[in-house]
Amino acid sequence: MGSWIDGPKAAAEKMGADFGYRGERLGMPKEGSGSIAGPGRRLGALFVDGWLVALVAFGLIGKGSAGSANMWTTSLLFVVTVVLLATTGTTFGKRLFGLRVIRLDGSRATIPQVLLRTVLLFLVVPALVWDRDTRGLHDKAVGTVEVRI
Repeated sequence: MGSWIDGPKAAAEKMGADFGYRGERLGMPKEGSGSIAGPGRRLGALFVDGWLVALVAFGLIGKGSAGSANMWTTSLLFVVTVVLLATTGTTFGKRLFGLRVIRLDGSRATIPQVLLRTVLLFLVVPALVWDRDTRGLHDKAVGTVEVRI
């Protein structure tokens, strides 16, 4: 007999539902290269990217002025993210955490996909709504997935 504390996933598993591992429905491996990246790695990569861009904005663009740097940080992060994901499939933070963004067929995401994905990521809410595979709505909308290298 279950408890409400167990949650809906535990209740479904007790009734015989099999959820499998993260990415199984997409044909991704369970672990290692090509497996879907966990939320911790993705958040860490986003933090590193934001920190590096803020450092550049503070030192080069704002010339030491925090107010001026803050005005440029978000737009600079947007540009850096779009350019790097469209050309290499990874950003500095993603590379540090061993991640890359690919299409579901395994190829590199196109420029329109990267652009829309980044716009949705910056809206925050689509990135916070996940499915069973921990893919955010920003990834589902453009048909991409963030995997481990």
